[in-house]
Amino acid sequence: MAKFTVEQAADVLAVKQAVYEWGDQLDIENGESISTCGCMSKEVQYFVGGEWRNGIDAVQAFYSGRIAAQREAGAVMCMRHFITNMKVSFTSDGHAKADFLLLFFAKAGDPPFVGYCEPIATADVWMECRREDDGHWRITRFDSKQIYIRG
Repeated sequence: MAKFTVEQAADVLAVKQAVYEWGDQLDIENGESISTCGCMSKEVQYFVGGEWRNGIDAVQAFYSGRIAAQREAGAVMCMRHFITNMKVSFTSDGHAKADFLLLFFAKAGDPPFVGYCEPIATADVWMECRREDDGHWRITRFDSKQIYIRG
């Protein structure tokens, strides 16, 4: 059973907020401002698109390239990342893990969508976060494994 001090409880909320801001950036902005939204450290390690991206600039390059390709194809995806069952634990002072289940939906076009839209993937996600010198918690590592993949 989890037991936190008052200070740790505030840190749990701050870690969760960083993760939720990450999801919001992907959902609302399609990752176009991921490098400036403040939820990730500059030296983040990030697994996406089947490979590791090291540093915020590499992560931004991935998302910028993806949205550019979608625009060129005329089919920008509307995405939603459902973050659930999050567990936050502290690995050391100023370092935390946030493990959760991610249910991912995406469909080309502009909402609202009528009719059925099934999830594209369900994944186990493991994030690491650090309280940085400015006092903000930021994501330092993102990894995931898809459990269910739409065929």
